[in-house]
Amino acid sequence: MNYKILVTGASGFIGSFLVEEGLAEGMQVWAGVRKSSSRKYLQDERIRFAELDFTDSDRLSSQLQKHKTEHGGWDYIIHCAGVTKCIDKAGFEIGNYWATRHFIETLVSLDMIPKNFIFISSLSVFGPVREKDYSPICETDIPAPNTAYGISKLNTEKYLQGLKNFPYVIFRPTGVYGPREKDYFLMVESICNHVDFVAGYKRQDITFIYVKDLVQAVYLAIKKNVTYRSYFVSDGEVYNSRTFSDLIRKELGNPWMIRFVCPLPLLKIISSVVDLFSRFTHKPSTLNGDKYNIMKQRNWRCDITPVIRELGYRPEYNLERGVKETIRWYKEEEWI
Repeated sequence: MNYKILVTGASGFIGSFLVEEGLAEGMQVWAGVRKSSSRKYLQDERIRFAELDFTDSDRLSSQLQKHKTEHGGWDYIIHCAGVTKCIDKAGFEIGNYWATRHFIETLVSLDMIPKNFIFISSLSVFGPVREKDYSPICETDIPAPNTAYGISKLNTEKYLQGLKNFPYVIFRPTGVYGPREKDYFLMVESICNHVDFVAGYKRQDITFIYVKDLVQAVYLAIKKNVTYRSYFVSDGEVYNSRTFSDLIRKELGNPWMIRFVCPLPLLKIISSVVDLFSRFTHKPSTLNGDKYNIMKQRNWRCDITPVIRELGYRPEYNLERGVKETIRWYKEEEWI
């Protein structure tokens, strides 16, 4: 497939894997990056780069116009760029919704509409639904996000779905983990230091997806020429709140560990204090009010039947296999 493809957010965790798979598929891959972005995981000499500034719509227009003049447009765009940590709610709306909207509006105005625009959203757009019976969240449910991050992603989805003659596919992954990921790595560091942390006492059903399985689903959508669809994507399994940390501990050689269970009211207070500190220092923190709402949510099951039926998606990594490969990478790269 000699398609021309752009991956935005290419310097990030998921984006870098999307770039690698595009190259493996024989595509001409442009990595969409900022001038200041790290290119540590973008070393393949076949990668072409497109500097894109989503924070400045005028500059973005000039950058895209220049690319069109020199290379033409792209056949496919995988939009992975966005923000996951901000010091206030406005940061999510600007970094996820408005940045994407300006990008799409510019593509339309420059007649650079791709064959398909694949948007990496999140299961968080649905919020805490089906928590009474713990049944899988499905596409007919009404989204009710309770995080600024989820709201910004949902607003972007609604914008995409309201466009005419603009082909798209939306992916809503659950928790994505794997090599190069930094947030779940904090749990690995904690267990290395003999401490595990659990939020709340009530049952919590958690789902995950290994980064390579998410990438598989994205490229299946390209191969199948699917448009105007939205998909949940996970590894198809459901885990309890201890499974992930237990598997990490196993791969680390079963170090002794103390497990703390933090009551949700206390966790909320701690998150609020951290939020205030972040605003004071102007530095976003991994633990914040948004993160508290995510940790508080009890049901993360989702129905992946459509992505299996329509795209032929078959997850290759359950949590045990994925954690094993991830911890091995952390050790090889001397993160631990």
